[in-house]
Amino acid sequence: MEYTIKTIGVLTSGGDAPGMNAAIRAVTRAAIVNDIRVKGIYRGYKGLMEGEVTELGTQDVSGIIQRGGTILKTARSDEFRTPEGRKRAFETIQREQIDALIVIGGDGTFTGARLLAQEYNVPVIGLPGTIDNDLWGTDATIGYDTALNTIVECVDKLRDTGTSHERLFLVEVMGRDAGFLTLNAAIAAGAEAAIIPERATVAEQLEEAIGQGRRKHKNSGIVLVQEHAIEGGARKVAEIIEKVHPEYGTRVTILGHLQRGGSPSAYDRILASRLGVAAIQALMEEQRSIMVGVQNSEIVYVPLSKAIKQKKDIKDDKWQALQVLSI
Repeated sequence: MEYTIKTIGVLTSGGDAPGMNAAIRAVTRAAIVNDIRVKGIYRGYKGLMEGEVTELGTQDVSGIIQRGGTILKTARSDEFRTPEGRKRAFETIQREQIDALIVIGGDGTFTGARLLAQEYNVPVIGLPGTIDNDLWGTDATIGYDTALNTIVECVDKLRDTGTSHERLFLVEVMGRDAGFLTLNAAIAAGAEAAIIPERATVAEQLEEAIGQGRRKHKNSGIVLVQEHAIEGGARKVAEIIEKVHPEYGTRVTILGHLQRGGSPSAYDRILASRLGVAAIQALMEEQRSIMVGVQNSEIVYVPLSKAIKQKKDIKDDKWQALQVLSI
């Protein structure tokens, strides 16, 4: 590296995810241990452009590991997608004498970081913070486990009502363009089916699921629907079912932002802490433009370009397991 890292900036961007605070805490304390100053950037890239920066010490990140959301706040910024916006961000980096940037977020966050690194030669390290678990190169992302547990808890409660009233509940789950949350929650909650964008058409997935239920004389059940598997989400799926199978009494539940909140699970706290410490180690090893992830429980460095561009596939065995267990 051309110079010694004396000061880093850390920000969270995009959708919040449980465990982001644990990551901020780990980055801050690992940096301080290595005699590196830490500057927290509020409201993501928007705050970076506008100079919303403050120095963080050990006490500033005390007592936050159990908190959901992000103490640094987060925001989406269309302006940062422009060359002019990134120029403003770099001016803040220069003014604050920030030598390297650690960004916590998902695909959009990493895309912005990569552009900033290319245009201004800023060392950037990414930490995968998204409930969607859709970033290539890491087995899990910060927030995914907590969101999954939240979904399962909600579905368990809905099943009680569905069974009592003999209804088919359609539960809409987040996930952007990926079905990881939906499929794994369906397996964990014992759902009858999961409608995800990675598989066959919605009509085919529904007919298979409902066909199984009719053969077993089921008159209640749970179907999880990934929010972008079909235009209109779970409500549209309910319309399709009611037209083809009017004997089913359908009810739609959209979990929405419930999935992004709450205290992070132990797994997410540990993952975020490990990744945060590893991010500082990566900088000291003169790494740049990488994502720090975890594969087979081991820390790995993945080029940001690969984490962004390569598609993370859903394992066939999980889909097959759901088919078998929903009979």
